[in-house]
Amino acid sequence: MKYESMILAGLFTACFALCVLVMGAMLVTSVRPVQIAGAQATPVPAATAG
Repeated sequence: MKYESMILAGLFTACFALCVLVMGAMLVTSVRPVQIAGAQATPVPAATAG
């Protein structure tokens, strides 16, 4: 039973550390505007069958 408790405590610690790292990364990163692909691209003329 002691072995299972140690594994469970280690798993909890690893998940908690991962959660803290992800939350910290989300709080530290700066917000950049999203550019949608093709939003300012010039229209491509349709090809005509020749």
